[in-house]
Amino acid sequence: MSLASSVTEKAFAERRREDWDELDALCQKATLKRLKKLHATEITKLPPLYRSVCADLAAAEVARYSAPLVEHLRGLTATAHGVLYGPHARAREDGGRLSFGRAWTTAFPRAVRRHWRSMALAAGLFFVPFALGVVLVLREPTMAYRIVPEAMLRPLTEAYAKGFDGGRDGGESTMMTGFYVYNNVGIALRCFATGIFGGLGSAFYLVQNGLSIGAVLGYVASQGAGLNIVTFIVGHGSLELGAIVLAGGAGLSVGWSVVAPGELSRIASLQRTAREVVVIVFGAAVMLVFAALIEGFWSSSGTPREVKLVVGGLLFVLVAFYVAAAGRGRDVDEGAGG
Repeated sequence: MSLASSVTEKAFAERRREDWDELDALCQKATLKRLKKLHATEITKLPPLYRSVCADLAAAEVARYSAPLVEHLRGLTATAHGVLYGPHARAREDGGRLSFGRAWTTAFPRAVRRHWRSMALAAGLFFVPFALGVVLVLREPTMAYRIVPEAMLRPLTEAYAKGFDGGRDGGESTMMTGFYVYNNVGIALRCFATGIFGGLGSAFYLVQNGLSIGAVLGYVASQGAGLNIVTFIVGHGSLELGAIVLAGGAGLSVGWSVVAPGELSRIASLQRTAREVVVIVFGAAVMLVFAALIEGFWSSSGTPREVKLVVGGLLFVLVAFYVAAAGRGRDVDEGAGG
């Protein structure tokens, strides 16, 4: 090892030593007392410390630091992993396994909040063009033809002008639900997967979809069917539009990990971020499935407009509350960021 490399390694170790020692002490305490008997504040420290030592190990391996340091970090990582994910840590409901319900109410919303900057940017990239599309097309309806094909707009306008008082039959609702799942999950996956290109792909698809949806809403409203389309959208909109934004935010996080990897290599930074946001992508996919079911069987039903508006408004509030508050203060891992 060169002198410069030795100096760099020493500075790296001195800077990170405090966190390593704290994680080691917590692991030793958890081994002696069992994880569930630790204090809540101690448990909440474990996941972020574990993630940071995983990142340190990746950085040390990439930088080719000395074998003793790398082995020490490997041992600490293995010990912490055993504490967090070992049999004693999984001894919860359902016969010692973390239930799907518990994971859904903790890992997903916590991952969203952990990447709140990317989520806020994604929301802006989607809803600002959405609002512009609505306003501009309301003022000049023909502008919608530059955003969405006229051949698509006219049938939509006729359908919404007719309304859904008569509802749909079961076969048509089932067929449309399948279409909604296919279409919406495809949009969300594009918003996420193209984020690998420095986040530019995610930004493009968020803006494009926000502008297109806004243009459709504005055009249908300009033709006198605005209340009908709002009544249709409100039931599933919080889940569908929210999932697209979350998937796009996950893509932006992935893109930023490549642009600004910090002390890690770009590959190591990408791998770490991908592990953290994958739970967001799966959560968004589940949201889209529920949105498709609501859109296929409820939004298009003959249920009175007032009921749809009230239920849709309540669902917006519930989704917002869930993302903002679910999983706070729980004594489980904060997500997939290990």
